[in-house]
Amino acid sequence: MTLSSRFISPILLGLAALALLAGCGGTDSSQADKAAAQAREQLKNPPKAQDLTIKAVVVKPSAGEADIKTKPAIAKQSGKPPVDLVVQDLIVGTGAEAKTGDTVDVQYVGVLYANGKEFDTSWKEASGNKPFTFTLGGGQVISGWDQGIVGMKEGGRRRLIIPADLAYGAQGSPPSIPANAALVFDVDLLKVKAAAAK
Repeated sequence: MTLSSRFISPILLGLAALALLAGCGGTDSSQADKAAAQAREQLKNPPKAQDLTIKAVVVKPSAGEADIKTKPAIAKQSGKPPVDLVVQDLIVGTGAEAKTGDTVDVQYVGVLYANGKEFDTSWKEASGNKPFTFTLGGGQVISGWDQGIVGMKEGGRRRLIIPADLAYGAQGSPPSIPANAALVFDVDLLKVKAAAAK
């Protein structure tokens, strides 16, 4: 189930209940009008994705992931890939917490879930291990990142196990990411720059 369908389903159920009540004739018309107005308002202003934070589970990092100053070595995963985003804190940060709209600096390694093959990393000696910077929730990265990094704290290392529909989907990202591929990332949150207050 996609994030948007989780919001729309309750709204549609509310509209169906409203139609049922109206059809039964047992509802005062002012109550029906009020309920209809509330349902229309929910459709116009559905809950925002940034209102939800996926809770990370704290797990013990492997030997190759325990030192945040070095590039993590992600072990090959086993079993079927998950259908929902899996968020695991390998090292819990103690700094500022990342929120939707913030600009974040991260280091990362990405591997294919199926075989553990690395397809991308920001840990490149040729570029001086320069961090990757993006605005969280701004659609600049795959959905699994926009959802999975929210709530992370500076100084932390988080593993994201991302199903294909929150990654590159049916189109993949040739040549390194095949169609319908689940991905695994270890992400280090180096800096959070808070979004400007509105």
